[in-house]
Amino acid sequence: MDPRKNPFAPGAGAPPPALVGRDDIIDAADIALHRMRDGRPEKSQLLLGLRGVGKTVLLNKIGQIAENLGYLLVRLEAPEGQRLAAYLAPALKGTLIQLSRSEKAKDLAGQALGALRGFASAFKVSIGEIHVEVSESPTADSGNLEIDLPALLLSVGKAAKAANGCVAILIDEVQYLAEEDLRALIVAFHMISQNGLPVVLFGAGLPQVAGLAGDAKSYAERLFDYPPVGPLSAPAAGEAIRRPLQDEGADIEDDALAEIVAATGGYPYFLQEWGKHAWAAADTPPIDSADVEQASRDATAALDKNFFRVRFDRLTPREQDYLRAMAELGPGAHRSGEIAGLMRRRVESLGPLRSGLIKKGMIWSPSHGDTSFTVPLFDEFMKREMPDWNPLTDN
Repeated sequence: MDPRKNPFAPGAGAPPPALVGRDDIIDAADIALHRMRDGRPEKSQLLLGLRGVGKTVLLNKIGQIAENLGYLLVRLEAPEGQRLAAYLAPALKGTLIQLSRSEKAKDLAGQALGALRGFASAFKVSIGEIHVEVSESPTADSGNLEIDLPALLLSVGKAAKAANGCVAILIDEVQYLAEEDLRALIVAFHMISQNGLPVVLFGAGLPQVAGLAGDAKSYAERLFDYPPVGPLSAPAAGEAIRRPLQDEGADIEDDALAEIVAATGGYPYFLQEWGKHAWAAADTPPIDSADVEQASRDATAALDKNFFRVRFDRLTPREQDYLRAMAELGPGAHRSGEIAGLMRRRVESLGPLRSGLIKKGMIWSPSHGDTSFTVPLFDEFMKREMPDWNPLTDN
């Protein structure tokens, strides 16, 4: 089959050839964006799910909808270990300059740029020169993020309202926000909601974000909606493979399709990997079970080399031991005591190790005392990577 026509191209945040099984999430975001544009109150949303479920793809789709509705977009990705002010302030600059071009919002946009200048100064962030009129007295410059970030975003919201516009802030990898940053962001959007300003947040992150938000501010559960993003249902997963094939004049046998759905667990990123390699393995359509068998070997090797490897290489030897013990127990959630028992360690002694892995986004806690992988199929990779692991000698 012609490799130039292969419809599958797995990548971080790359849109799939068929975005299926996500209508509820997209429709909810579309309704929220329309309501806010029409001056109606609406909650911000945080999309939560494991790695490989397509959260970034959905966030980008929501951004497209917002742009089509005339929203000004502020796109951010929270880098691990970097503070929010460092990348939010430069991103807001362009939005405020656009708002300053509206005659109705010129004065308020100037005040917002003054707040931005004060904010950048207080948190030692470079935003470059501002070549538009700015209020004389900078604000949002106390140096207390929980005071200054709400003041800055309120000023942005007031300028947007004066311009009859809306602002959508998109933040990916929300779990990497520092606790202080998340708390300040929640306070800011609480005030925005109270003042009925046209600024909305759409974020994406790992499942622990809901708990982190609740710990930061108790009212966060009422301030945001948390749409879960899980694996695709079997019918949707099948459609994600079959429809792109048929669009290229090819097809796949039912048994072969069922094998791909089972092997991938319905996770969108893995579906793209299996689809790519199934196309490459087949000489002619339809793709059959023998092609999928070869594709499974090739996809697994590709994941081991890239998707899994980049995460494994960030781990210390002790962290690798912890995850290998989890893998020995299987793919599901495991009690901390079970993991500690397998490692011949006290639960208390492994607490810092577990916390570090949560901060790195490798594991999360579905409920108190439980631990689960954030990366689907990572347990199988750990067994392949550390086949001779022995808890009596390796830790």
